[in-house]
Amino acid sequence: MSRFEDADSKAQERLKSNGQIPGHIAIIMDGNGRWARQRKLRRFRGHREGVRSVRDIVEASAKLGVNNLTLYTFSTENWNRSDTEVNALMKLLIRTLRRELETFTRNGIRLRAIGDRNKLPKDARIELQETIDACSRNTGMTLVLALSYSGRWELTETVRKLAVRVKNGILHPDQIDEEMISNALDTAGIPDPDLLIRTGSEVRISNFLLWQIAYTELYFTETYWPDFRRGHLYEAVRSYQDRERRFGQIPDPS
Repeated sequence: MSRFEDADSKAQERLKSNGQIPGHIAIIMDGNGRWARQRKLRRFRGHREGVRSVRDIVEASAKLGVNNLTLYTFSTENWNRSDTEVNALMKLLIRTLRRELETFTRNGIRLRAIGDRNKLPKDARIELQETIDACSRNTGMTLVLALSYSGRWELTETVRKLAVRVKNGILHPDQIDEEMISNALDTAGIPDPDLLIRTGSEVRISNFLLWQIAYTELYFTETYWPDFRRGHLYEAVRSYQDRERRFGQIPDPS
C-alpha cells in the first residue's frame, strides 16, 4: 500500500468512526469554465480536467460506503451553449464512459442515468446504454448521471404521466400522494439525497432534483470542480456529520 493509499484509508476510517456516512450524495459540478479562464485555457480544458475529479470522487465515495452518488453532468439548459462546446462535451462523455468502465467494474459500481436521453446524440445514447448494461451485475455503489436533466423537466414529465393515467381511468386524482409522485420520477427507487454538494462558489441549486432535496443538507464550496478531490469530499461529509437532521421536527430538548 502506498503512502497516499494508507493516508486515505486512515482518513476514511476516521470519517466512519466520526458519524454516519451519507447514503446518497448529489453533486452540482460547477466551475470548469472559470477554472480554465483563470489559467487562460480553453473552456474544454476545464471540462477535461473535471473528468479527473469525477474519477477520484467516484472511487473515494465507493470506498467510503456511499450507496448512491448522483452527478449533475449535463442540464437541459446546457443545450443552449455553443454547438462547439456541446459537441465537445458529448464526445468527452463517450470517451469517459469507455475509459471508466474498468474503474466501475473494479469498484463494483452500477451505472444509471436520469434525464431526457432522447436528446443525446445517437452514439452517446448507445455508449451510455452499453456501459449501463456492462455494470448491471455490480453490487456496490450506484452512480447516477443526470444527463439532459433538470428538476422542472422531471416534474413536468411526471405530471404528464400521471395525467395520462387519470385520463385513461387507471388512476383517480384522490389516489395521488407523495409516494406515487416519487415513484413516477426519473429517480424512482433511489433514496432522496442526504447531502448535496455544489462546487464553484455559486449558492443556488440550479434546477437540480427539486422534489428530492426537500430535506437534504446543502454544502457549498468555492473550490472549482476541476480542483475538487477526495479531501474536499471528506470535508463536506464531516460538515454533514456535524449537523442535526430534523426533517421539519422540533429538536429533542434532552
